[in-house]
Amino acid sequence: MGAHGHGHGHGGTADDTLEPLPRRTRRALTAVVLVVLAVAVAGVLATWPHDVPSASTTYVGAQTVRGDVTGTRMLTCRGELAEERLPDGTLPETVECPQATVRVDGTEQDATQDVGQDVTVTVPAAVFHGGLSAGDRVVLTRYPGEAGGAATYAWEDVDRRVPLLVVVAVFVVLTVAVGRRRGLAALAGLAVGGAAIAFHVVPALLTQENAVVVGLSSAVAVMGVVLYLTHGFSTRTTVAYLGTVAGLLVTAGAAVLAVDASHLTGLSEESAYTVTVLTGAVDLRGVVLAGTLVAALGLLNDVTITQAAAVWEVRAARGGGFRELFAAGMRVGRDHLASTVYTVTFAYAGAAMPSLLLIELYEQPLGQVVSSAAIAEELVRSAVGGIALALTVPLTTALAAALVLRSRPASAAPGSGT
Repeated sequence: MGAHGHGHGHGGTADDTLEPLPRRTRRALTAVVLVVLAVAVAGVLATWPHDVPSASTTYVGAQTVRGDVTGTRMLTCRGELAEERLPDGTLPETVECPQATVRVDGTEQDATQDVGQDVTVTVPAAVFHGGLSAGDRVVLTRYPGEAGGAATYAWEDVDRRVPLLVVVAVFVVLTVAVGRRRGLAALAGLAVGGAAIAFHVVPALLTQENAVVVGLSSAVAVMGVVLYLTHGFSTRTTVAYLGTVAGLLVTAGAAVLAVDASHLTGLSEESAYTVTVLTGAVDLRGVVLAGTLVAALGLLNDVTITQAAAVWEVRAARGGGFRELFAAGMRVGRDHLASTVYTVTFAYAGAAMPSLLLIELYEQPLGQVVSSAAIAEELVRSAVGGIALALTVPLTTALAAALVLRSRPASAAPGSGT
């Protein structure tokens, strides 16, 4: 993995002006990377999910139906549900009950008995006020009637397939157009990461595998593929990979301690509660841990690649000893760390915005707000990410400085280095 000190056709990099590392050092680095990858792959195989539970059997015969909205209307109903309670705890006498008429054009199971039929379903008020109107594509769930009775329909969601496809297509085209081979490699790496989450992490969590082992093994294995695929086989990439692995280990340790100390159960979201109801056994604490590790992947990758590149460029441009290289790399690292920390915090704040809105409506004290489950989870993720970044930056910088010193400027020894 770290067996080559040259870039792969990317002219103008520091690797082009430095001789490769000594053969013994390259072999040692390669051995370390292979051991790390072997352990990660072993973890993936040990936690590979079997007999994943499914909620599809809960509603036998239910079908996903798509169609076009032909009209909407607003009705009023009596307030009866717990989620409809006012801030003072009382139920309102009436609540909004918007409805939509949908002309069905088929089902996912290719059943055609509903084609052309107009059905009326109750729509969530938030969806209605969000601009639902005639002509919009929507998704419904069709429940067959008992003993030949009439089928019933329930609102599921807006059909977003076409706009999502357009957005993703534009993203792919621009990434390849600007990034060229690197952009294409990054997209391939993204696909690998997505596949790991879909086929390993999520199913393994549903089958009660150890969340830390699942998250760490999958993350370490994925980054081994993504980093080398995107940035090529070089010592710089190896430094970034090992730095990322170290950061993931720090993230896992800090996350376990913080989640246990904060008694986070993962029940702050309705979807999380639904998972426990449908499966009956999923440990949502593990979901929080695995989610923290997955979230740390992009952050650590970004920082470690930057630190390795910075040290290599400084060495190629002006030389210097370990202390000078480390100091120069840390100057870059401190700026990067500062910007990344508040970027991450704002990103998590954006994700928790609905919870913040509810907190504002209920006018809760600041201390109660901070310690609430929804906000506490985001604070723990931000803090754990910050801890991992703060330790990963100097670790990666030191490793990069130590290794780059074993490379000499190409002009100093023409033809040397194998």
